[in-house]
Amino acid sequence: MRLLHTSDWHLGQSLHNFERHYEHQRFLDWLLDAIVAEQADALLIAGDIYDNANPSAASQKQLYTFLRRVRERVPHLNLIVIAGNHDSPGRLDAPGPLLEAHGTRVIGAVQRNADGEIDVESLVLPLTGRDGLVAAWCLAVPFLRPGDVPRVAADGVDPYLAGIALLYQQAFELAQRKRTDGQAIIAMGHCHMVDGQMSSDSERRIVIGGTEMLPAGIFDPAIAYAALGHLHLAQNVGKQEHIRYCGSPLPLSFAEVNYAHQILRIDLDGAAVRAIAPVPVPRAVELLRIPSRPAPLTQVLEELTALSPPDAPPEQQPYLEVRVLLEQPEPGLRARIEAALDGKAVRLAKIETSTAVRGSSIDKEVMTLDQLEKLKPDDIFKQLYQQRFGNEAPADQLSAFAELMLP
Repeated sequence: MRLLHTSDWHLGQSLHNFERHYEHQRFLDWLLDAIVAEQADALLIAGDIYDNANPSAASQKQLYTFLRRVRERVPHLNLIVIAGNHDSPGRLDAPGPLLEAHGTRVIGAVQRNADGEIDVESLVLPLTGRDGLVAAWCLAVPFLRPGDVPRVAADGVDPYLAGIALLYQQAFELAQRKRTDGQAIIAMGHCHMVDGQMSSDSERRIVIGGTEMLPAGIFDPAIAYAALGHLHLAQNVGKQEHIRYCGSPLPLSFAEVNYAHQILRIDLDGAAVRAIAPVPVPRAVELLRIPSRPAPLTQVLEELTALSPPDAPPEQQPYLEVRVLLEQPEPGLRARIEAALDGKAVRLAKIETSTAVRGSSIDKEVMTLDQLEKLKPDDIFKQLYQQRFGNEAPADQLSAFAELMLP
């Protein structure tokens, strides 16, 4: 049996106010062709289908059109979707009965029975081969909030993490009872594992303080493969090859410009994994960082002037982040950058400014409340200017600040 693992599509995401419908559609078109070319038997989508809990009509139409096209081209495909922390569980679940009639099983939220007990049965789904026989069992566990997990009372143990571990254990034990010889057990989850490498600027923290990080031990050793979502960098967990994040299919911030975006192909041989291999996702639109490291404005403007991207329709033009190292404020910074880019087929998405790291006069001593109270606004301005730029505030800046402070 062959599985394809993907996650973190973030349909509807915009990059610094540029919408990305074109890029997502290119990815979905490519994915459909990859499912056919790879002769996949199952597609596992491990959460964050949408970028927010209230996706646009266009984003929802994009998803449902893809699901219909998959069913038309690969009728036997097992397709399982779980919710991520960006998704609305209820919104994903709502069309579930209709989608299931067309071969897609969606797990948005953990269901409970009339007695308030978790319906573990609804989380354990069969995966069938082309012959229609069950070849594997999937623990389809969506992103878990504290109210979704069993209550565990134990001294010195975080009840949230213990509840997550218990729910996976209960689902695994049910799958063990259901399986027969030669059938694999697969797990899905949308979570942050211990030692998982995050991306800056794009991944939303699940729980403040780091208590959301899960140990690899929550997955029983008998689980053949764990398909994870949430982290955008493709990586394995705890040096275990069978516990994997596939990563996002396209860069969701400039911090991800050098990521090797991919889906993962998993080949099962009976109850075990025979092979795991990445399938690279082509990038429909490039992200440019100029310069590669922050540099003085003069150098930046020279590089922008020399930039010569090929002509392209607006939706295909590269996104550009300009990185400037400042020695003093530059009130006309954006205008000078836009002038250097005039007529060039790029989209200016972000101007990132930074200054050289210098010691702060504020940090040299701890001030008492009485001393702070005696500080005048212009004293604070002078110290902050010194802290950021490493030199005295010029007279015109002080004059402008004084004018702002006038009643």
